[in-house]
Parts: sequence; C-alpha cells; structure tokens
Amino acid sequence: MNRHILAIDQGTTSSRAIVFDGKMRAVATGQKEFPQHYPDSGWVEHDPEDIWKSVIATVRAALRKAGLKGGDIAALGITNQRETVIVWERDTGRPIHNAIVWQDRRTAPLCENLKKAGLEKTFSQKTGLLLDPYFSGTKIAWILDRVKGARKRAEKGELLAGTIDSFLIWRLTGGRSHVTDATNASRTLVYNIEKNVWDDALLEILGIPRAMLPEVKDSADDFGVTEKKLFGAEIPILGVAGDQQAAVIGQACFEPGMLKATYGTGCFAVLNTGETLVRSKNRLLTTIAYRLGGKTTYALEGSIFVAGAAVQWLRDGLKVIGKAADSGALAAKADPTQHLYLVPAFVGLGAPYWDAEARGAVYGLTRNSGPAEFARATLESVAYQTRDLLDAMRKDWKGGADATVLRVDGGMVASDWTMQCVADMLDAPVDRPTVLETTALGAAWLAGSRAGVWPKAAQFAKGWSLDRRFKPQMDEAERRRRLKGWHDAVRRTLS
Repeated sequence: MNRHILAIDQGTTSSRAIVFDGKMRAVATGQKEFPQHYPDSGWVEHDPEDIWKSVIATVRAALRKAGLKGGDIAALGITNQRETVIVWERDTGRPIHNAIVWQDRRTAPLCENLKKAGLEKTFSQKTGLLLDPYFSGTKIAWILDRVKGARKRAEKGELLAGTIDSFLIWRLTGGRSHVTDATNASRTLVYNIEKNVWDDALLEILGIPRAMLPEVKDSADDFGVTEKKLFGAEIPILGVAGDQQAAVIGQACFEPGMLKATYGTGCFAVLNTGETLVRSKNRLLTTIAYRLGGKTTYALEGSIFVAGAAVQWLRDGLKVIGKAADSGALAAKADPTQHLYLVPAFVGLGAPYWDAEARGAVYGLTRNSGPAEFARATLESVAYQTRDLLDAMRKDWKGGADATVLRVDGGMVASDWTMQCVADMLDAPVDRPTVLETTALGAAWLAGSRAGVWPKAAQFAKGWSLDRRFKPQMDEAERRRRLKGWHDAVRRTLS
C-alpha cells in the first residue's frame, strides 16, 4: 500500500506542496511565490492563473525531489487561504475576474449599508461572523455587480463561485467536482454553521444564486480524483480545510479548551470549543474548527490582519532589515527608555476592533527613535494583538481558557525574541512544536486518515512534540503599563 501523502498549502503570497511519508515526516517540499496586485487603495487581488500554475509547479517539484511519481501517492490534502474568492465559467473553468483576497477592503461600503439596514445580527446569528469585507460573500456580490453580464450569467447557471480550495479542486478534477469543506464554507458569510447548509435568506440578501456554490463536505471526505495527465496518475483528494483550521488539526488541538495561534501574514488564534457553538459577545468569530464523520466541532477565532506582513514592511518598505529573520536581533538592541507603539492597521483592524477604515500609525516617536525601536514596536504589536484576542476569548468562554497554553506555528515563531514577548504579554506559556509545518500537516492528516494510512486523531495527537516552552518573565506592573499604552494607541487609531 502506498503510504505517502501529498499536501497542497495554497497561501497568500506563495503556494507549497509537501510530501509526507508513512511516519508523517515531511520528505520533500516545492514552493513558489506569485505576484500580489493592488489595483486601488485597500484592494488586494491575485491572478487565479498564477495560483493554478504555482500549485501544479510545486506539486511536480515536490514529487521530483521525493523521487516519487503520482502513482506513489495514497491521497492528497488541500489547505488554503480561506476568504479569498474566485468566480469562474462552468464550461471553461476560466475566471471572469481576478481573485479578491481576504485582505481586500473594497466591500466596506456594502458591509456598512447592510449594517445600517439592521442586518448584522441576522448574519452573525446564522454564520457566527461579522459584517466585514474580510469574508468572501460580499466579494462574490461585488464581482456579480461589477463584471459586465456576470449576474445574468450566474442566474443562468453559467458561472461558479468558490474559495481557493474549490477552484483548485475544479481544475484538478477537470471540472468533475465542485466541492468545498465545512471550514471554508463557514467563512463565506452565507453558510449557516448551526444547520450546516447554505442559507437561502442570506444568499438572497447578497444576490448570490445558490447554484453557483459548491457542495459542502466533511473535512476528511471524497472530493474527487486528479486528472491523470497532471501528475501521471489519478490521486484521490481526501482532505480539505482552510489554513487556520488545518493548523488546529496539525497542532492536534482536538480537545475543547486547546488554543493555537498561527503567525503568518496575519495572526489567527483559534480556540476549540468542542460541540458547543459559543456566540461571542466580544467581537470574536464563531466558526467551524472541523467536521469529521458528520460531527461538527466549533471554535472561537480572533483574526489579526497584519503580523508577519508588518515585518515585511520593515524589510521592503522601511528597508531597515535585510531579511525577516533579522527583526528579533534588531529589536533586542532598542533603547529600553523609549516606548514606541505601532498599530499596524495597514488594511484596517481585525478582532476585536473590526475597523475597516482604520490605517496604520506609530505613537511615541522621539528624535532618538530609529530602526531598532521600529523593529521592537513592530514585533510587540503582534504580542499586544494576541493578548487582545486571548482576553476576548476568556470573556466569551468559561471552558478553561484561563489556563490555556498557547500552541504556536507559522514563520514568525522561529524568532525566540518574538515568542518570549508573546508569552510576557499573555502572562501564559507559549509552546513551539518541533514540527512547524502544522498547516500542511493538518491537511495531510485529513487525507491520510481518510485513506487509512495514517492514525486516527487520538494516536496522531500523541505524536505532537515540544521544541520549546516560553514562560512569562515580565513583571506584572510592567505588563500593565505596556498594555495601557497599547490600548491608548489603538483608541487614537480607530476611525
């Protein structure tokens, strides 16, 4: 029996493919960056063909590096940037517009109009989400309204819509499967997470024909098989999850009360609440963590739009570092008597503020402020935002979040300085695992377990291992002082 599993990790700035062996070890990786497009202020787009080409190229590269062929792969899992959406032609698979990325803010006016009409409670009650441009439903509506003839074509059944996973599966299967999983569906603003169905009333409000949307499956399910011509053999697609939910699985956060945070372009903290659908009173999101065997596990999520992207700004915008990994060492050199606060609202503020119109700001500048102080403020902003999310979770759910240990992953967690800062601000332990590719690992586990070549959840969880635990070292009075300064800076930044 073939025991190798292939994971496609389609991210915001690059696509990756990772081959895992039967012992769940990564043995080969392919990665390819693709361009970002910014056609207007606050707008972010991707060319879907760039995404498609990068995925195919990375899969072939990973197979080549592993010395394997498509026929050696037992199953394929997909994880993806969740709220990024594409509308394409049913007959040709050709997109009618660039992908509108999760960071994009162009639908802020539509969201405001829906709020003014008193509809936010309706959307929130059914979807667990807030009316914000972040989510994909209003993006689909925008495309249908702005692309000539799109709405009529959609009503005739000529167009399909979906998140990146759906588009990739459609292409991979040669147009035979229009599907998604419950985690991706739960981020669209038109999926009823309690009933686990597309919500006709919400679809009508946004003017989205239901026939455009994919069939919603469990996260480990039969999503179709790839065309033989792509990789030399048909490969069954057996696992799909949005990137943050895939990281929950990869971090083995299967028990209620377990919490993970992924520090990538943004930062996303997800708290497993089990079978309990917790409705947030503190502007967090209620979402689906995963659905397995028809059983839904829920979560509370806090979304920070800018984390690693702020470090990229230090590198590419201010040019004060040569590579992202230099940020911690530079921050360590900062003058301890200066107290700079960076509020990285480059594309608005996410949870728990949800201010689409806010923009970035720096407070506390003096004549002596320089690159080191900017680096420290940038990394500290990630820790402050994480603390905001944890505070909101503690208020929303009394199921043990007070004692939570935070499991972390993503590119930023390689920085010891940053992780110590997070532990200090949270006043809680931060655990960094030995395997940092948790998002791809989660997608691989979904596919591998479905294929019967990887262990079930309980046994998989036993394989999670700790690289380092960061324990809080900061004095409580100092922590309070810094958090007070942060909240003052945020207050001044809100639009």
